[in-house]
Amino acid sequence: MSHGRAPGSGPGPLVATTRAELDAALRGWDASRAPGARRAVVMTMGALHDGHLELVRRAREQAGPGGQVVVTIFVNPLQFGAGEDLERYPRDLAGDVALLAGVGTDLVFAPDGDGVYPGGEPVVRVSAGAVGEVLEGAHRPGHFDGMLTVVLKLMHLTRPDVALFGRKDAQQLIAVRRMVHDLDVAVDVVGVPTVRDEDGLALSSRNAYLSPAERADALALSAALRVGADAGALGAGPTGVIRAAAGMLNASPGVVVDYLALVDPADAAELASDATGPALLLVAARVGSTRLIDNMAVDLRAMAPTPGGKARPAARPGGTS
Repeated sequence: MSHGRAPGSGPGPLVATTRAELDAALRGWDASRAPGARRAVVMTMGALHDGHLELVRRAREQAGPGGQVVVTIFVNPLQFGAGEDLERYPRDLAGDVALLAGVGTDLVFAPDGDGVYPGGEPVVRVSAGAVGEVLEGAHRPGHFDGMLTVVLKLMHLTRPDVALFGRKDAQQLIAVRRMVHDLDVAVDVVGVPTVRDEDGLALSSRNAYLSPAERADALALSAALRVGADAGALGAGPTGVIRAAAGMLNASPGVVVDYLALVDPADAAELASDATGPALLLVAARVGSTRLIDNMAVDLRAMAPTPGGKARPAARPGGTS
């Protein structure tokens, strides 16, 4: 077991690379846990950026005074499909630990493959069910099964009170929440808003693969989501939301869309054409050789008739139109 250290920041987090080291660190904290203190975990595959660091900052808040923040770093082979970027996925443990030292991390668990899957890949795995068969699941078969399998294992190994996940990976968050509910896992799951660069691009480790021209093209994703959300707020309905967002994406020839969908934020199910209320607009697209995903909450407002016979967006309770 070792201590990471960021330049000028003082002692860094404790770094455990084996199950035994992790267990010793957790037991040591448990023995002196203060009333109300919680263990919060953030699960990552490394190559950390400010989106990850925001998760850790929120974890520090969730843990409370005297709480413990654990960050896991593990590139999970089960969630990479054939032809995906497992081998070229960036890895920089020393750099990641240095970043984590500045945001209140107490413990980093960075195991190798045997540390997570002793004896090789597991025979028994978690199934994402219907949530894992649509959208990302349809384009990346088995991805959510592999993700949920490692998330459940890491929850068992780190024994958290609360686990934090980014809303950028919306379908992942939906699947984790469903797993925790359906399998009675005693962990609170907290979603943290997407962190974006000033130009609107959602932060992602894969943004590093974009050339300057490709990055400019990639801005069409967030722009399309904003246009779709605006259409929903104006009462355009699900069909109008998709039409508005698709128009923005089609105007950018450098973007090849895998899917654009408006779904129920609780289970990723497709919405009826007359649906109103909360919805989630998701997009996945390729820009050059890089595949990006993004999403945005949409408030589908119903159209109410005006005295003159024209429709206008219906006001939400306590609000205005």
